[in-house]
Parts: sequence; structure tokens; C-alpha cells
Amino acid sequence: MDPTSPDTTRDLFADLVAAIAAGRDRAAFVKLFEHFAPRVKSYLMRLGCQAAEADELAQESLLAVWQKAATFDRRQSAVSTWLFTIARNKRIDAIRRARRPELDPEDPALVPATPEQADQILQAAQSARQLHTAIAGLPEDQRELLVLAFFQEKSHSDIAVATGLPLGTVKSRIRLAMQRLRAVIEER
Repeated sequence: MDPTSPDTTRDLFADLVAAIAAGRDRAAFVKLFEHFAPRVKSYLMRLGCQAAEADELAQESLLAVWQKAATFDRRQSAVSTWLFTIARNKRIDAIRRARRPELDPEDPALVPATPEQADQILQAAQSARQLHTAIAGLPEDQRELLVLAFFQEKSHSDIAVATGLPLGTVKSRIRLAMQRLRAVIEER
């Protein structure tokens, strides 16, 4: 039998994994590592990893072989197939981690807003009532334009087209309405 034949090499690697599984044979692991580490690193670099990342993932892959040697079944696949599958999966996991960075608990977007105090809520409600009362007290032509501008968010030009009023008239009525509202609110 030729010692360099694929079947002999395949059996040798399967025997090394079996030795690792049976008794955590360090010498068997060193042989396996020396043979596969550079090949797995090259494979990972072909998949797009930088050298440092490929080196780290290759080490993680071979560490997985050390830890999971008992799960290897030589009837299912060759050691190389099993190991390169582990390496590919480690690469996929690394990509997923990179796309989903760790959450920063101090990120302002994740920190809940401080709840409003009861007196602030009451003051806001009173201010809103005052504003609604003041708006209701405006002349109809000013109130209508104010509602269109601020509550329906229409531009002055759109209001002029919708009402058939000249643009200057729309602007002056909205300005007058704002002055009246300011005077009423400052009065209270």
C-alpha cells in the first residue's frame, strides 16, 4: 500500500482524530494542527478574511476539532471535509457578529427618556387648553389660515391656492393671528 495515497492519508487523519477523541492525545493534535492550520488559513483568506482574522479563525476551527473530536465519524466524511466545514461556519459566525455589533447600554438611543414630572404634565395640559381657547377666540379668517399652516402643515403658497386668497393676504393674516395669540398667552 502506498503511504502517500489519498486513502492512506485519509485514514491517518481519521486515526489522529480518533486518538484525540479517545484520550486527548496532544501529539496527534500537534500533527493534525501542523498539517491543517496553514491550509485552513489559506482557505479562509480565499473566502475574504484578512491574514490576522484567518489565523484566528483557523485556530478556533482546530480548537473545535480538539473539543469535538468524539463527534467525528469517518464513515460520513474525511477529516479535511469536516474541518473545512467547521472553518466555513466559523467564518459565517464572524461575519454575523460584525454585522450585528454589541449593544452599548450607554447609547442615548437605548436609554429611556426620564418620565415627565406630574407638575410638568399639568402645566403642559393647561398651556394646551389656553392655546386652544386663544385660537378659538381668533377671527374666523385668521383661525382658518392658522389651522392650515400649523396643524395641517401647508405652505403659505398652498394655502393661497386652496383659499383663493393672494399670498400676501395669507401671510399677513397668519402674522396677525400669531400676534394675537402671543398677546393672549403673555397676558395670562
